[in-house]
Amino acid sequence: MDELMLGNRELDVMRVLWELGSGTVADVRERLPADLAYTTVLTILRNLEEKSYLSRVFEGRAHRYSPRVNRLAARRSAIARVVDTLFQGAPEDLIAHMVEDRTLKPSELRRLRAMIDAPERSRKR
Repeated sequence: MDELMLGNRELDVMRVLWELGSGTVADVRERLPADLAYTTVLTILRNLEEKSYLSRVFEGRAHRYSPRVNRLAARRSAIARVVDTLFQGAPEDLIAHMVEDRTLKPSELRRLRAMIDAPERSRKR
C-alpha cells in the first residue's frame, strides 16, 4: 500500500476510527459532523475495507471496523501528493507558502526553526 488515496468523506470516517480505535457503522455515524444516512456510512466503510484501509470482524449482528493504516501514513501520503501536485515536488516551497500565507506567532516561528535545525544538528555529530 504505497499511496493512500482518501476522499473527503473517507477521511472523515477514518478520522473517527483513528480516534475510537474501532467502531461499528452506528458508532461511526453518530460521530460524523454531517448527518449521513446509515447506508452511506456503511458504503464508505465497505469501500475502505475493499481498499484494505480497514479490517472487519463480526460482533453480534454488527461488524466492527478497525483501521489497518495509521494516521501518520495517511498524513504523509496526503502531504506528498500536495507537494508533488501543487509545489512541483519541492517541500521547501510548501513550507515557504505556509509561512508566508499565515500570520505565525513568534513562538510558532521558533518551533518551526527548531524543527528545521534539529536534523542539521544530528548530522553534524
